[in-house]
Amino acid sequence: MEPASVESLRVLFQSDDYIVVDKHWDIRIDSKMWYEKNTVQNQLRHHFPQLADPKTYYGFRFCHQLDFSTSGVLCVALNKAAAGQAYHCFKERTVTKAYLALVRGLVEEEIQTLDFSIGKNTSEGKTHMMCIEGTDGCENAKPCQTALTVLEYGLYDGDRVTKVLLQPLTGRTHQLRVHCSAIGHPIVGDFTYSSGADDGPFRMMLHAHLLHIPLDLEPMLVCAGDPFLSSVDPKWLPQRSVRPLKATVDALLEHRVHEHRRAKETERDQVRQKEEKRRNKSRKEESEEQRRQCEEWLREWAGDS
Repeated sequence: MEPASVESLRVLFQSDDYIVVDKHWDIRIDSKMWYEKNTVQNQLRHHFPQLADPKTYYGFRFCHQLDFSTSGVLCVALNKAAAGQAYHCFKERTVTKAYLALVRGLVEEEIQTLDFSIGKNTSEGKTHMMCIEGTDGCENAKPCQTALTVLEYGLYDGDRVTKVLLQPLTGRTHQLRVHCSAIGHPIVGDFTYSSGADDGPFRMMLHAHLLHIPLDLEPMLVCAGDPFLSSVDPKWLPQRSVRPLKATVDALLEHRVHEHRRAKETERDQVRQKEEKRRNKSRKEESEEQRRQCEEWLREWAGDS
């Protein structure tokens, strides 16, 4: 529960190409404001000054983003090539991300997919927010899906809450926060999407628990643990467990592996079909050419006789 500082950086994984850190819930990734020193960027510069790249604006290449109030797994590329590899995986949506959250109320449907298009909120005073399609001021809404799985039911500071695992199937600003709010179960401590009403908790209860990037040479799998435990925050009191976190995550990863394998097989089948069509077309063209030459020879032979 201690506030973030430049010195307090927790490294989860490090290689020649990447550093993965456990981002604090009370720190920005970077900032263009000269007076804002408490950033992950400055934490990295403080701990790894020799790894900062002067060719980049921030010194480090962040592979993805986390909101200011969201904690957990954050991946940083240490060179341009590594950044390109990670970017390709994010672009092709082969990356698996899983978040833990405490949400208000009891979520009755234990496994569901939240499917709400999300757009920019253009309403006065809300331009820093996103919104679901059909609400006032919502513009340029795009399809978004989030998989939600209930893990536990309990109380937070005496109020009924549900501990859930959230998997963003698409990537949109504030997606998890907007989707949870849309089903009537906003994330505990989400000041922005509670219209400023949920200001009691010391933090927003959203944590990037797991990140899997299927890099070509060696896939990266990093976990940032679970901060929503009674031993960490005594205000959280679990009452009924629905399914264990580890088994749920293992099943999620196994499903993603099968999906990735099926996608590769489909891609190979499409390449084979395309090649077969090309061969058939080539054979047909060759046959047509042979037939034309044969007819030409027959005409010449008939003329000679």
